[in-house]
Amino acid sequence: MLGLGLPSVEPALWALIFVMVRVGAAFIAAPIFSAVAVPLPVRIVLSGGIGVLVVNNATVVTPDSVASLATILAVVQEALVGLALGFVIQIAFAAPLLAGESISGLMGLGFATSVDPQNGTSSPALGQFMSIVLTLLFLALDGHLILVDLLVKSYQILPPGEAWLGAERLKGIAMFGSYAFAAGLLLALPVGFILLCLNLIVGMLSRSAPALNLFAVGLPASLVIGVIALAIAFPAMGDAMGTIVTEALKAAETLVLR
Repeated sequence: MLGLGLPSVEPALWALIFVMVRVGAAFIAAPIFSAVAVPLPVRIVLSGGIGVLVVNNATVVTPDSVASLATILAVVQEALVGLALGFVIQIAFAAPLLAGESISGLMGLGFATSVDPQNGTSSPALGQFMSIVLTLLFLALDGHLILVDLLVKSYQILPPGEAWLGAERLKGIAMFGSYAFAAGLLLALPVGFILLCLNLIVGMLSRSAPALNLFAVGLPASLVIGVIALAIAFPAMGDAMGTIVTEALKAAETLVLR
């Protein structure tokens, strides 16, 4: 009890901090929220706001003691669930980077790299462009709201103290990594096939006419044909990236919360 006769806020504050562990861990691993451009105070405020929502709508049983082994294990469990939710969606966001790197190599743009503002690392310019498009689709499809909804639902399916992910779930999350490679190859397939055919034609021309300067003909042709192929195939690639967002959100719910 406080000196003014008001009820103590310490249990409520401890419950909020305990809930923020799972939410904050999800924001560390999830796309958009984990971007370098999102300041740490913004993530903390978002975690606190969602934590208040969770505390008011779900039954949260906090550990009795703050400094104990049981509390440390409970915090690790909460962090693991949050990281798993965000990481599954982050895996799918690697698909456009793989597709962009594959197409850039065939177009002769492998040297065209720039700093990715979301991750703070260097990535191919084409892959970065496709990653930005996927991020916009993620926002347009309310993926960020669905992620928040999954976080709130996770406290009903995996309540605190019972949130340990089994080996089968961890294996399923690891195996979902193959989806990023498959989706990336499918994204790059239309343009990559056209560029592969062009490279075969240029190779045959270079064998039939050895005096022909391969670099003077092949590189401009690959660049022009690649840009035209991208312009033609991008509507279908946009639909495929929308499917990637949907599958990532479904996988997060299936692999972690079921």
